[in-house]
Amino acid sequence: MEVVLIIVSVLLITVVLLQSDKSESASNILLGASSELFANRKERGFELFISRFTLILGIIFFVICVIMSLL
Repeated sequence: MEVVLIIVSVLLITVVLLQSDKSESASNILLGASSELFANRKERGFELFISRFTLILGIIFFVICVIMSLL
């Protein structure tokens, strides 16, 4: 079970790093600049796939952690 958790963890880290950056820069957030961080954007194609795959991996990671804590 630990090996599966490690594999899911590495995949989750990789997929999160592959996601596109939604904000222009962190300084815009800190300084309160008007960025489109919370704008309603439609994800399409590869971006949609990566987003859904991240969600699925996150759920799998959470379930494995809960199962391991109960055992």
